[in-house]
Amino acid sequence: MNTVTVIITSFMLLFTFPAFAGAYHLDIAREMVNITGTPVSKITVNGSIPGPTLRFTEGEDVTITVTNHLDEDTSVHWHGLLIDPAMDGVPGLNGFHGIKPGETFTYRYKVRQSGTYWYHSHSGGQEQDGVYGSMVIAPKGRDPIQADRDYVVVLSDFSPETPEDIISNLKMSSDYYQYARRTVGDFFAGVKEDGFSKTWEHAKMWGEMRMLPTDLSDVSGYTFLVNGKSPEQNWTGLFQPGERVRLRFINASAMTFYDVRIPGLKMQVVSSDGQNVEPVPVDEFRFGVAETYDVIVTPKEDKAYTITAESIDRTGFALGTLATREGMKGETPLPRPHALLTMADMGMMAGMGDMDHGKMNMDMGNMAGMDHAAMGHDMSGMKDMDAMAEASGWAKAGTPPGDKALSYGDLRYLGTQKDTRQPERTIEVRLGGNMERYIWTMNGKKYSDSGPMNLRYGERVRLKFVNDTMMAHPMHLHGMFVQLENGQPAGKLPNKHTVIVAPGESYSVLLTADEPGEWAFHCHLLYHMMAGMMTKAVVAKLDAADVPASAKPAVMKEGKHHAR
Repeated sequence: MNTVTVIITSFMLLFTFPAFAGAYHLDIAREMVNITGTPVSKITVNGSIPGPTLRFTEGEDVTITVTNHLDEDTSVHWHGLLIDPAMDGVPGLNGFHGIKPGETFTYRYKVRQSGTYWYHSHSGGQEQDGVYGSMVIAPKGRDPIQADRDYVVVLSDFSPETPEDIISNLKMSSDYYQYARRTVGDFFAGVKEDGFSKTWEHAKMWGEMRMLPTDLSDVSGYTFLVNGKSPEQNWTGLFQPGERVRLRFINASAMTFYDVRIPGLKMQVVSSDGQNVEPVPVDEFRFGVAETYDVIVTPKEDKAYTITAESIDRTGFALGTLATREGMKGETPLPRPHALLTMADMGMMAGMGDMDHGKMNMDMGNMAGMDHAAMGHDMSGMKDMDAMAEASGWAKAGTPPGDKALSYGDLRYLGTQKDTRQPERTIEVRLGGNMERYIWTMNGKKYSDSGPMNLRYGERVRLKFVNDTMMAHPMHLHGMFVQLENGQPAGKLPNKHTVIVAPGESYSVLLTADEPGEWAFHCHLLYHMMAGMMTKAVVAKLDAADVPASAKPAVMKEGKHHAR
């Protein structure tokens, strides 16, 4: 469908659907867009990438009609919302089969929370192609976060390639996009710093395992955008010196982690994944795909400040500007050094039984405790445990000495959690894969082969993520929030809808299964999900007499502990 048709359709719908609070219409259509100087065919929402910001108020009833102008099925998922499962927007779950070409689907739900969230397609690779946008939900009463200015900052990764071509290239070779490889010059630089013996042993180990220590991101060649604008197009948010400016950061990328900072400004983190936290002053934060962070900054000078989001593989920046006047632009930052993965990122420090399951050229899904020498890889170079006792390369953000980078352990729930029960059981979720065929798995199985994770309504469980791969995975559970077991007291554990599980690490979260239905549970790196790293959680609604007595106060519909 061409642009003129979409505009006419949207105009007609103004008369078909009355304009009142909580009512929106979204047109999803393919058209030519020019973001980088070269027109390419992408998918827009109401004619733009990203789609429009949807604004609601906690407690209101929402009606959103979505018309599909594509020649393929589409869908819209409301990321992070507590919602009727039939409205969650995942094809194949809860009786939803997607939106067929030429058809309109109406989403209806009551908004049960406030904060910063986003929406995106859950059909194929459409999210990469442009089907995403932001949601801002105002609280019922006075917002505890007061600001003079309020901006949404959507980060995304734009590719001239089609999602189908990208996944095909990865299937052909998981290293297809790995352009930043170690060189002879890097080897001699290592010799100068660490000596020949240690440098040689490291190079030998990586070579024998046929892995790349530079492999921080599966896909490169992206242009990184701020609110749909390239660094040259310079998205700008205005301020007057001394004003409190709220920035609602949303990582709507398909595959990119960022290190976010605003040189010259301290940021105060006030919300994570839409849920308010006690303010944390930081200089930067690592930003996983699908996460959101709200920060407050107070620029005091009449100058331009650069919003800097640097991709973790150091291939580029998403850049924007805070300024007192249009047309101003801050300094363009220099790239930070490209970090290198270490044996710690393979889980070596957790024991040899936890060898990497994600980047070995074999299926590592059930390898714990096996003799690694018998796998055809000479591990003799790994006998020097001191040489392996390295810090995670993935975690090296290049934060300047004296600057504060946000840690999950810094996050404290604003208020007191209502459900502070200890978990009744622990469910282990192992993240793995087979890089020879570019398959990603949960508990050794890809989505098409996996059964559901069954939960009893009202039960309190611990989800223990065990990352057996060299890649970080932002794990997202639909329909419910989890609480990070981050060292804070039970009443202060922060809510999250997306949790980064670092390479070779384990991380635990708590979950109250208080939303009946079928809920998608997956890695939010798009091509990991498409390649199998997904399952579903099924919460079975029991009779009231069957709900554990200790759970009843925490799962009462009128007093949900998750929503603010």
